[in-house]
Amino acid sequence: MSGPRDAGGLAPLRPVLYDEAADAVRIIDQRRLPAEEAWLALESADAVADAIRTLAVRGAPAIGVAAAYGLAVEARRGAGGPELRLAAERLVRARPTAVNLAWAVRRVSLRIGEGAGALLAEAHAIRDEDEESCRRIGALGAPLLPPGARVLTHCNAGALATAGYGTALGIVRAAREAGRLGEVFADETRPFLQGARLTAWELKRDGIPVTLITDSMAGWLMARGEISAVVVGADRIAANGDVANKIGTYSLAVLASHHAIPFYVAAPWSTLDPATPTGEGIPIEERASDEVVRIAGELVAPEGVPARYPAFDVTPARLVTAIVTERGVLRAPYAAAIAALGAGAPASPGR
Repeated sequence: MSGPRDAGGLAPLRPVLYDEAADAVRIIDQRRLPAEEAWLALESADAVADAIRTLAVRGAPAIGVAAAYGLAVEARRGAGGPELRLAAERLVRARPTAVNLAWAVRRVSLRIGEGAGALLAEAHAIRDEDEESCRRIGALGAPLLPPGARVLTHCNAGALATAGYGTALGIVRAAREAGRLGEVFADETRPFLQGARLTAWELKRDGIPVTLITDSMAGWLMARGEISAVVVGADRIAANGDVANKIGTYSLAVLASHHAIPFYVAAPWSTLDPATPTGEGIPIEERASDEVVRIAGELVAPEGVPARYPAFDVTPARLVTAIVTERGVLRAPYAAAIAALGAGAPASPGR
């Protein structure tokens, strides 16, 4: 796990790696953070799919990278074309909302027939490109924030959710490097507490000032003028600019609109899904109610009370101030902006 060190002396946080010695996918087990930084060695595509389903690895770009490596490892262990295609289907089904997962698996699958080395090379390329994209997103997004910005974020769209650096937190990191960041407010993000367990952990690790709030506090802080901007990630963006992200994002967008606070979405281009016209066509994963009624395994609701857990919601494009991608900053009308950048138009200056 060694590598170059950042300014604080820590190795950059890269949660998904290929372990050449073990011929396995290595991931930080995000279920065990912040108490323990434990790594898992996954030796098959099925093991990777299970890690994705159980949220050992999560975040749209990160699960795409993990799946790409999972398919490559399967090939290196002798699976042929038919077996690899079945493995690819199982990986894609692991989580239906995040489009990066299907995108990465499809990209690696195109190399089936060229040998296991070709699949591994494609997985490496996906990993490297994602981290590079995150750094570009940070560079484009940081100038959108005012000096001394107090940024509210939701869930975890940081290094843990990507190949490294982060999307929403990539903008935060770049703003700090540019001297524009005041502090970050992190929603706890019930019921899985990605903000409390993961965002707070990685920002504290990197020495970035962060204050944790419960999900219900955001509106009050906005009303008091304590929030400069909301910056979130995305799991899928429809062709019209509607954004699927962790449940609770839509509520923040409504609050931000009411208080005239900019609401920015940060995502790599692979998160855009031109085949889905609007957010109504995005499949929303419903997870087990047990994840709502229990925290860290402990029952916090009366036994037998039913619960709902749609893991994502959809924020209408009209509530999004801008979408920051590595290709440029998109603004409304999003359908035209997405089509233009998709066709290779130059990046927006973003302001």
